Parts: sequence; C-alpha cells; structure tokens
Amino acid sequence: MENHSKVTQFLLVGFRSHPGSQHLLSVLFSTMDVVTVLGNACMILVIRMDSKLHNPMYFFLENLSVLDICYSSVITPKAVLIFSLDRRSISYNGCASQMFFFSLFGTTEAFFLAVMAYDRFTAICNPLQYQITMTKRLCVFMVVGSYLSGCINCTIQTGFTFSLSFCGPKEINHFFCDVPAVMHTSCSDTAVNEIVMLVACGSIIVGTALVVFISYSYIIITIVQMSSAESRCKAFSTCSSHMLAVSLFFGTVFFMYAQPGATSSPDTSNALSILYTTVIPMLNPFIYTLQNREVKGSLKKQLKRKGFF
Repeated sequence: MENHSKVTQFLLVGFRSHPGSQHLLSVLFSTMDVVTVLGNACMILVIRMDSKLHNPMYFFLENLSVLDICYSSVITPKAVLIFSLDRRSISYNGCASQMFFFSLFGTTEAFFLAVMAYDRFTAICNPLQYQITMTKRLCVFMVVGSYLSGCINCTIQTGFTFSLSFCGPKEINHFFCDVPAVMHTSCSDTAVNEIVMLVACGSIIVGTALVVFISYSYIIITIVQMSSAESRCKAFSTCSSHMLAVSLFFGTVFFMYAQPGATSSPDTSNALSILYTTVIPMLNPFIYTLQNREVKGSLKKQLKRKGFF
C-alpha cells in the first residue's frame, strides 16, 4: 500500500514504436472524433425532428448515438494530445476516471445492441404484439438497465485494477487506460484480476452476443418464410445495418476481453482497439443511415426544409 500510494501519474506510450506516424495519427483521430460527434448528433436531430421516427427502434438508435458520442469522447481527446503534442502523462485519478467511463460506455453499448436485436425480433417475428410488448415504459427500463449493468461492470473492473500496487515503471503500453494495459504495469500478482476480467467481461460479451444471435436466427427464419419478396427485402434492409454494427463490435471486444490470454498481446491490442474505440462509433450513424430508407427519407426531408436542396 505504501508503493501504491506514491503513484501520482502514468505515461501513455501510445504508438511510440512508430514515431513517424504520430502526426498522421493525430490528424486521423481528430478527424474521426469530429465525424463521430457530427454524425451521431445529426442522427439525434433527425430522429427528434421527425415524428414518424418516434418509435422504439429509433428511440434505441437515438440513445445509441448519444452513447457513441460519450464513448468516443472519453478516449479521443487525450489520444490527440498524445500524438500531436506528446503529452503522454495522465494522473492516477485521471487514469482511473478514464477507465471507469470507458468501461461504463463500452459495456452499456453491448447491452444496447442486445436490446436493439430483441426489438427487431419482436417487430418482425411478432408484429401483431409489437405495440403491446414494446411499450415506452419497457423501452426506458431497458435503456436504464443497460446503463446500470455498465455501471456495475465498470465499478468492478476499475476497483479491482486500482487495488493493485504500481511500483515499477509507470509506462502504460497503450494510448488510453484500458484494463489489460494498466494491469501490465502493476508489480502485484494479477492472476485474480485477469480471472475477474475474463469472467465478468466474458459473461457480458457472450451473454449479449447470444441474445443477438438467437434473435437474428429467429428473424432470418421468419424472413425466409415470408411470401412477399417486397416484405423480405424491407425486413432485410431494416436489420442488415444492425447486423453489420453488431458484427464489428462483438468481433473486436471478444478478441480483447472475452478469451484466455487476452492481456498477453499488447501491441496487437493497441492497433485493434482503434477499431472499437473510434472507428465503430464513427461508422454507426453512417451504417444506419445508408441502410435505412426511413432515416434517409427523413434526412432528405429535413435538408429540403432547411433549403439545402
């Protein structure tokens, strides 16, 4: 505890092994952050301004956009400072806060994607019961429940990680305070922490992914059995965007947190983490917009109303 109390800051190494790429990474991260905020803010405005989009599906999509802005903003501003100004230091409390909110928003997003899959399952497989099942109260309950689940996991992960002692080099081989990277800097035995991370994160990722998989298995069976080609096309169009977003998200986080030895390859993790921390939040509004005729139609209507067309 004496060594633990002396730690006042860490150094985020980032991608120091590639010094020539720092300015390029700075531009890349800055651009992605701007696109993420503008794209998701646009989605929120479109949904808010069009009464035809005031239904459960777009209620969840609006909340996903808010979450993606928060999710990216926890990581990207500090990463830009690292790459552009070489400001690699982060305080002990700042590192703990970044880990807490990153885990909170990341876990909540996993539950959001599962909730959205259940929403599409109900809409396509039980359309006559959809309005009765997906009430406003249930939708709000599922959103709040997702955040509460995220809060429980981030409290566990941050609490266990920062109960370790840090008495060696304080360099974190990452561009943000991720759980595995911070664990690597500790001089304590991290076996218990790795088991806790594997069990907690593995249960969440596998559990939510199973909800998605089962929901879409029933959805695909229902779509195949539709007699109308137009109905099949519309159903696939509605769900394809969600399936793409889900595949990107769960594929990367499973590799990072839900398998044994997930903390053993920091160099690979650093590169892969760019995908789920910055790229996916940036792509989500484009995926849903480009694959959804209702959103595209509403966006065109709003732009015409503002005189852009």
